[in-house]
Amino acid sequence: MSRPLLFLDVDGPLNPYAAKPERRPAGYTTIRVPHGDGVGGLLPLSLRRGPLRVWLNPHHGRELLRLGYELCWATTWMAAANRWIAPVVGLPELPFVDFGEALFQERADGVHWKTAPLVEYAEGRPFAWVDDEQSERDASYVATHHPASRGLLHHVNPRIGLREDDFRALADFAVSLGSSPADA
Repeated sequence: MSRPLLFLDVDGPLNPYAAKPERRPAGYTTIRVPHGDGVGGLLPLSLRRGPLRVWLNPHHGRELLRLGYELCWATTWMAAANRWIAPVVGLPELPFVDFGEALFQERADGVHWKTAPLVEYAEGRPFAWVDDEQSERDASYVATHHPASRGLLHHVNPRIGLREDDFRALADFAVSLGSSPADA
Protein backbone atom coordinates (compact mmCIF):
# COMPACT_ATOMS: atom_id res chain seq x y z
CA MET A 1 0.00 0.00 0.00
CA SER A 2 1.31 3.45 -0.84
CA ARG A 3 1.56 6.03 1.88
CA PRO A 4 -1.22 8.62 2.19
CA LEU A 5 -0.59 12.13 0.92
CA LEU A 6 -0.03 15.07 3.24
CA PHE A 7 -0.99 18.31 1.52
CA LEU A 8 0.98 21.03 3.25
CA ASP A 9 0.17 24.73 3.20
CA VAL A 10 2.92 27.22 4.11
CA ASP A 11 1.23 30.38 5.40
CA GLY A 12 -0.52 29.46 8.62
CA PRO A 13 0.83 25.97 9.39
CA LEU A 14 4.56 26.56 8.77
CA ASN A 15 4.59 30.36 8.79
CA PRO A 16 2.44 31.63 11.70
CA TYR A 17 1.83 34.88 9.86
CA ALA A 18 -1.03 35.94 12.17
CA ALA A 19 1.18 36.00 15.27
CA LYS A 20 1.90 39.41 16.74
CA PRO A 21 4.13 41.05 14.10
CA GLU A 22 6.68 42.28 16.62
CA ARG A 23 7.03 38.90 18.37
CA ARG A 24 8.60 36.06 16.42
CA PRO A 25 7.46 32.78 18.00
CA ALA A 26 10.06 30.89 20.06
CA GLY A 27 12.05 28.39 18.00
CA TYR A 28 11.36 30.15 14.70
CA THR A 29 13.76 31.89 12.36
CA THR A 30 12.98 34.78 10.00
CA ILE A 31 13.51 34.85 6.26
CA ARG A 32 12.72 37.70 3.90
CA VAL A 33 11.43 36.86 0.43
CA PRO A 34 11.69 39.53 -2.27
CA HIS A 35 8.63 40.42 -4.33
CA GLY A 36 8.15 38.80 -7.68
CA ASP A 37 10.05 35.62 -6.85
CA GLY A 38 7.29 33.22 -7.83
CA VAL A 39 5.54 33.43 -4.48
CA GLY A 40 1.74 33.57 -4.40
CA GLY A 41 1.98 34.84 -0.83
CA LEU A 42 -0.62 36.29 1.46
CA LEU A 43 -1.20 39.68 -0.12
CA PRO A 44 -1.36 40.94 -3.69
CA LEU A 45 1.92 42.57 -4.69
CA SER A 46 0.18 45.95 -4.92
CA LEU A 47 -0.56 45.84 -1.17
CA ARG A 48 2.88 44.74 0.03
CA ARG A 49 5.53 47.04 1.41
CA GLY A 50 9.04 45.59 1.32
CA PRO A 51 9.96 41.91 1.22
CA LEU A 52 7.61 39.27 2.62
CA ARG A 53 8.56 38.34 6.20
CA VAL A 54 8.25 34.61 6.87
CA TRP A 55 8.76 32.82 10.21
CA LEU A 56 9.79 29.16 9.98
CA ASN A 57 10.68 26.50 12.52
CA PRO A 58 13.78 24.52 11.42
CA HIS A 59 12.50 21.40 13.26
CA HIS A 60 9.19 21.11 11.42
CA GLY A 61 10.66 19.25 8.45
CA ARG A 62 12.04 16.46 10.59
CA GLU A 63 8.69 16.10 12.39
CA LEU A 64 6.76 16.03 9.12
CA LEU A 65 9.04 13.40 7.59
CA ARG A 66 8.42 11.10 10.58
CA LEU A 67 4.66 11.00 10.08
CA GLY A 68 4.34 8.24 7.47
CA TYR A 69 3.02 10.39 4.61
CA GLU A 70 4.11 11.31 1.13
CA LEU A 71 4.48 15.09 1.47
CA CYS A 72 3.21 17.51 -1.16
CA TRP A 73 3.04 21.32 -1.15
CA ALA A 74 -0.52 22.67 -1.30
CA THR A 75 0.26 26.36 -1.16
CA THR A 76 0.18 29.52 -3.22
CA TRP A 77 3.98 29.32 -3.03
CA MET A 78 3.77 26.26 -5.34
CA ALA A 79 7.29 25.55 -6.74
CA ALA A 80 8.80 28.48 -4.81
CA ALA A 81 8.20 26.53 -1.57
CA ASN A 82 11.07 24.24 -2.59
CA ARG A 83 13.40 27.22 -2.97
CA TRP A 84 12.44 29.29 0.07
CA ILE A 85 10.69 27.05 2.62
CA ALA A 86 12.02 23.49 2.28
CA PRO A 87 15.70 24.28 3.01
CA VAL A 88 14.85 26.29 6.14
CA VAL A 89 12.51 23.72 7.69
CA GLY A 90 14.63 20.72 6.66
CA LEU A 91 12.56 19.18 3.88
CA PRO A 92 13.77 17.78 0.56
CA GLU A 93 12.33 19.10 -2.69
CA LEU A 94 8.67 18.10 -2.75
CA PRO A 95 6.06 17.82 -5.47
CA PHE A 96 3.48 20.60 -5.45
CA VAL A 97 -0.09 21.06 -6.58
CA ASP A 98 -0.18 23.51 -9.48
CA PHE A 99 -3.44 25.34 -8.84
CA GLY A 100 -3.37 26.96 -12.27
CA GLU A 101 -6.55 28.91 -13.02
CA ALA A 102 -8.14 27.90 -9.71
CA LEU A 103 -5.63 30.07 -7.81
CA PHE A 104 -7.58 32.56 -5.65
CA GLN A 105 -10.80 31.98 -7.63
CA GLU A 106 -13.77 32.32 -5.28
CA ARG A 107 -16.39 29.60 -5.73
CA ALA A 108 -20.14 30.27 -5.60
CA ASP A 109 -20.68 27.27 -3.28
CA GLY A 110 -18.25 28.60 -0.65
CA VAL A 111 -15.82 25.70 -1.06
CA HIS A 112 -12.19 26.86 -0.82
CA TRP A 113 -10.51 27.22 -4.20
CA LYS A 114 -7.84 24.65 -3.19
CA THR A 115 -10.28 21.87 -2.34
CA ALA A 116 -11.27 20.55 -5.80
CA PRO A 117 -7.68 20.62 -7.14
CA LEU A 118 -6.46 18.70 -4.07
CA VAL A 119 -9.14 16.01 -4.46
CA GLU A 120 -8.25 15.75 -8.15
CA TYR A 121 -4.51 15.54 -7.39
CA ALA A 122 -5.08 12.79 -4.81
CA GLU A 123 -6.65 10.54 -7.50
CA GLY A 124 -8.51 8.51 -4.87
CA ARG A 125 -5.61 8.18 -2.43
CA PRO A 126 -6.20 8.92 1.25
CA PHE A 127 -4.86 12.30 2.30
CA ALA A 128 -4.53 14.80 5.09
CA TRP A 129 -4.67 18.50 4.28
CA VAL A 130 -2.95 20.89 6.69
CA ASP A 131 -4.14 24.46 6.25
CA ASP A 132 -5.65 27.40 8.12
CA GLU A 133 -8.53 28.09 5.71
CA GLN A 134 -10.71 24.95 5.46
CA SER A 135 -14.36 24.93 6.47
CA GLU A 136 -17.23 22.48 6.87
CA ARG A 137 -18.06 23.09 3.21
CA ASP A 138 -14.63 21.77 2.25
CA ALA A 139 -15.11 18.69 4.46
CA SER A 140 -18.48 18.04 2.80
CA TYR A 141 -16.93 18.45 -0.65
CA VAL A 142 -14.17 15.96 0.19
CA ALA A 143 -16.68 13.47 1.63
CA THR A 144 -18.82 13.72 -1.51
CA HIS A 145 -16.09 13.80 -4.18
CA HIS A 146 -13.50 11.57 -2.51
CA PRO A 147 -15.76 8.84 -1.09
CA ALA A 148 -13.61 5.77 -1.78
CA SER A 149 -10.78 7.09 0.33
CA ARG A 150 -10.47 8.98 3.54
CA GLY A 151 -9.49 12.59 3.89
CA LEU A 152 -8.53 14.57 6.97
CA LEU A 153 -8.84 18.34 6.82
CA HIS A 154 -6.64 19.48 9.68
CA HIS A 155 -6.99 23.13 10.61
CA VAL A 156 -3.94 24.91 12.07
CA ASN A 157 -4.23 28.20 13.92
CA PRO A 158 -2.27 30.79 11.86
CA ARG A 159 -1.30 32.63 15.05
CA ILE A 160 0.71 29.67 16.37
CA GLY A 161 1.46 27.33 13.43
CA LEU A 162 2.04 23.60 13.74
CA ARG A 163 2.32 22.32 17.31
CA GLU A 164 2.83 18.96 19.00
CA ASP A 165 -0.91 18.20 19.09
CA ASP A 166 -1.11 18.81 15.32
CA PHE A 167 1.70 16.34 14.65
CA ARG A 168 0.00 13.83 16.97
CA ALA A 169 -3.36 14.17 15.14
CA LEU A 170 -1.64 13.70 11.77
CA ALA A 171 0.31 10.67 13.02
CA ASP A 172 -2.87 9.11 14.44
CA PHE A 173 -4.67 9.57 11.12
CA ALA A 174 -1.78 7.97 9.18
CA VAL A 175 -1.78 5.01 11.59
CA SER A 176 -5.57 4.65 11.18
CA LEU A 177 -4.91 4.20 7.45
CA GLY A 178 -2.28 1.53 8.04
CA SER A 179 0.69 3.80 7.38
CA SER A 180 3.53 3.61 9.85
CA PRO A 181 5.83 6.45 10.86
CA ALA A 182 8.95 6.74 8.70
CA ASP A 183 11.31 6.27 11.64
CA ALA A 184 9.61 3.12 12.96
